[in-house]
Amino acid sequence: MPELPEVETIVGDLNKKIRGYQIISFWTDWRKTIKIPLAEFQKGILGKRIEKIKRRAKNILFFLSNGKVMLVHLKMTGHLLIKNQKSKIKNQFFAERVNQYIHHIWFLKKGHSQLSLEFSDLRKFGKIELFDKKELADHRELSKLGLEPLEKSFGLEDFKKILKKKPNWSIRDLLLDQRFIVGIGNIYVSEILFDAGIDPRKKVSSLIEKEKRKIYISMIKILAKAIELRGTSDSDYRDTFGAPGGFQKVLKVYGRTGEKCLRKNCKGVIIREKLKQRSSFRCPICQK
Repeated sequence: MPELPEVETIVGDLNKKIRGYQIISFWTDWRKTIKIPLAEFQKGILGKRIEKIKRRAKNILFFLSNGKVMLVHLKMTGHLLIKNQKSKIKNQFFAERVNQYIHHIWFLKKGHSQLSLEFSDLRKFGKIELFDKKELADHRELSKLGLEPLEKSFGLEDFKKILKKKPNWSIRDLLLDQRFIVGIGNIYVSEILFDAGIDPRKKVSSLIEKEKRKIYISMIKILAKAIELRGTSDSDYRDTFGAPGGFQKVLKVYGRTGEKCLRKNCKGVIIREKLKQRSSFRCPICQK
């Protein structure tokens, strides 16, 4: 599933490329993704201008000119592609199999420019909603989400307050729980805790002040670096160009089972273990 860096990358692209465009048509072959009747959905978006796009956790929010918000969640295998309808130049990435599972298309126009926003989703788990902007604060799912780790207002003390809420949880479980801190999944929790040198199984209550600070710093560092490299393409994720991200090239533990630890002077070998039915990666030597 795309995590915070992947969704942030997509939102950045969308704001640069389709902000100000008008939705002139919509096509779908999988109505189940749309959580309201199709006719109602089309009535709410057609002819409307996309004013801005924002990210909340792993959700993409399109703010429309009629006061509606269109929410898109990519779930396990979804990604959004932007295509120029008039261009004769072929994009090599669009031909990849992973970019061929198109189930929803928004046709867009701004002046003489015509684009399409296409939702490729192999497993068809994605979600599309439409609701009034005034309902945003009380949205049944968005209202339950935790703090954004990359917000400037999110400091070390805020992180410590979150840690106090679940002292008996493992640090890994807490970082993964979207009710406390949003956007972190299996890939980045493994990388964050490796960078901090912390065993993912470690109880929150056993963390000393120095370790709390290390985790906080590593969280900001790893997420920011992943955004800089346009996300991690572990399997299905692609950016709006259809291209893979670059963070998978610098992964230290995730997906490296049986390989040597990359920390200087450590002779450990990366192990994979199941923690609450999810894969976790760590070095048994330098993560304590």
